[in-house]
Amino acid sequence: MNALAPYYLIFKALHVAFMVTWFAGLFYLPRLFIYHTEASDAVGRQRFMVMENRLFGIMTIGAVLTAVFGVVLLGINHALIVTAWFQVKLALIVGLIVYHYRCYGWIVRLRETDAKADSRWLRWFNEIPVIFLLSIIILAVTKAF
Repeated sequence: MNALAPYYLIFKALHVAFMVTWFAGLFYLPRLFIYHTEASDAVGRQRFMVMENRLFGIMTIGAVLTAVFGVVLLGINHALIVTAWFQVKLALIVGLIVYHYRCYGWIVRLRETDAKADSRWLRWFNEIPVIFLLSIIILAVTKAF
């Protein structure tokens, strides 16, 4: 028996709590990008740069701790890795990491240029985490396949 097994539910709760932190950032950061691109003054744009950097830091901590507790859970329950639903969940997580990295790309782009981005595209970009969240939750709860 794994020595950490008695704490499985605690690790699972921490995994979910930090996932919520990560997703809160993923939901709000693109909204800040929209406000940033629509800001008409230098002071406003500077304020959004500070907010974006701070939020990205917080959500990155959430992402790392989500992954750490996820790996701990996987270490306790090795059988998950061979289930199809879990493999699909891992693929979605890879996509989510790519999205997270793209958010950083937007931070750099908005910091280094004064070019106006298309806020309509950013509004669509803002909806992408919803697809990931719903898909991951449905897989984790139903374990459908």
